Amino acid sequence: MEKDLISQGLELTLFGMGTVVVFLTLLVFVTSGMSAFVAKYFPAPPAPPAPAAARAAAEPVTDATLLAVIAAAVHQHRLSQAPLSQQKREQNS
Repeated sequence: MEKDLISQGLELTLFGMGTVVVFLTLLVFVTSGMSAFVAKYFPAPPAPPAPAAARAAAEPVTDATLLAVIAAAVHQHRLSQAPLSQQKREQNS
């Protein structure tokens, strides 16, 4: 009886695993086919060229300006991460 129960369990396990493998294989092929269909019949539109204003280079940033911006950003970040008591001390000084 126990042997029959084990063989039934093994048979059910193999049937279930086989079903999952077949389903996943089918899913891979259907997804690949769908991707090929969409790529063939609905190609992505070409990107529009950038406007001339966006292509123009911005005025160069000097090292002093860059350093000031970075220092302000770091200070603001530290204020937002500090405990409330430390924030009050920094605001008073």
